[in-house]
Amino acid sequence: MKRNKELFRRRFYVPKPDSKELGPLSPLPGKWVSKGGGWNMIALPFDDGPFDYRLLMNQYDETLEFSMVDDNVPNRGLPGVIDNSSEDDQFVVTLDYQQSISQQIADDFPKSGLAGNSGLAIHHEPGLWLYMKNLRTTDKDFLATKGAIDADLTVARLASIPHGNSVLALGTSSVEKGMPEIPPSSGLPIGRFEDISTPGYDVEEDLYLAPYKHFINNPFMGNVSTPGFPGFNPRDMNEILRFANKGVDIHRTTVLTVDTTRQNAGIHNIPFVARQADATSMKSTFWIQELNEKDKRGHTQRKLRMQYSQVVILDFFRSREDGHPGRARWPHISINTLEKVD
Repeated sequence: MKRNKELFRRRFYVPKPDSKELGPLSPLPGKWVSKGGGWNMIALPFDDGPFDYRLLMNQYDETLEFSMVDDNVPNRGLPGVIDNSSEDDQFVVTLDYQQSISQQIADDFPKSGLAGNSGLAIHHEPGLWLYMKNLRTTDKDFLATKGAIDADLTVARLASIPHGNSVLALGTSSVEKGMPEIPPSSGLPIGRFEDISTPGYDVEEDLYLAPYKHFINNPFMGNVSTPGFPGFNPRDMNEILRFANKGVDIHRTTVLTVDTTRQNAGIHNIPFVARQADATSMKSTFWIQELNEKDKRGHTQRKLRMQYSQVVILDFFRSREDGHPGRARWPHISINTLEKVD
């Protein structure tokens, strides 16, 4: 009965933001803002033109707020299930987040007249970030016996999107000195197309890919006129993030990477979405950066900045031509650079 009594003696408390108890989520609590630093690309069905889709580009503003839910949310377990230990409970750090995005400027090809005006609300997302803080070696061994290949997953992101999508993405975290390299990210459709580095890539020859070729040859610049700005380009959609890091002194970076294709993760969609533009996977990487900046007296102060790159894969109408079943796959890519304001 001793263990049963202990169940009612758990102590719960809400730590302060940046508490070490939050682990890799410790930089997040607070308000993050971007004015025009966000960029989004999505292919949408469109029956008024030479193609059955249009390619839409947005430049956007974003507010992203994180608040504490609890440090010790208990997931109850039974002793001896994993090994002969006396305690198999898991305790989870939980942060609530609210994401709000509004459009600054947009362009599409072919032109539809549907791109929308400045200030248009284009995304709202409530959700949770989790840190499974007492994942033990025995947990990993247990997961390995069940065939899990991702037994080291310690963070998760849960999201609900008003289009009718429910998301659970699992992943890992790390802390890096300075800033790790942000890899290229192709925005081109998957399923009938080669690697863009291949000579004679279809985007140069296939008329069906003209909307992508249009924005490769004419990157979407939004309202930015900064010299050297590369624009938003399907050939490498993360290029803007790397450009934003030029000349920035980054002390260290917390990296959070989550993916719905991990075992036990996934996306569920309402029937209409599943039929028309099925969201089948989401992968996102967040780089939370501690910057070295000087105050008015010349003293070094740490400023927090966040960058992310997110790829949602949509499956719809165009049949694949690579020998695999199912519909062609269309990357829906969003990137942003935000600053913490409190």
